[in-house]
Amino acid sequence: MTISRRKLIEPQITPFYHVINRCVRRAYLCGDDPYNGKNYHHRRGWIVNKIKQLAAVFCIDVCAYAVMSNHYHLVLKIDTEQQKKLTPEAVISRWLQLFNGHPIAVDFLKEGQIAADKQQALSNLVAEWQQRLGSISWFMRCLNEEIARKANKEDQCKGAFWEGRFKSQALLDEQALLS
Repeated sequence: MTISRRKLIEPQITPFYHVINRCVRRAYLCGDDPYNGKNYHHRRGWIVNKIKQLAAVFCIDVCAYAVMSNHYHLVLKIDTEQQKKLTPEAVISRWLQLFNGHPIAVDFLKEGQIAADKQQALSNLVAEWQQRLGSISWFMRCLNEEIARKANKEDQCKGAFWEGRFKSQALLDEQALLS
């Protein structure tokens, strides 16, 4: 029986998670593909650059990563303290680095204030985005979507590039973290 990610990823139990994602249809993530003779080594750069960008935006530290021929591994640490300390301005600024902003949030950043009738809407947006900035699911969504789009464009195909969303394993003690 499957368990929702909300129950699998609980930062109050452990902030460390080992995350894996694998390609479908014998697709190559990076390296030499023996089936078509192409070299996809440059895709490693796509992943590394995107990981660095996301680590600067999200309240998630990347402790380690490994990019293999058809999958990758990440060890992530959710930084709940950093997430809680974000000001509304910081939340909006970080979110706008990845997504188009809601007009209320964009106006707030430009003006430094917002009309009283829009305060509640802004508070709701900031709370939602702040929660997402500490979410491994949102981190992985941002990483996987861009890589899949680029790879599919390069391979001139459509459809799923990843086997599924991702697999995660809580790292509950130092031995698990070290291995």
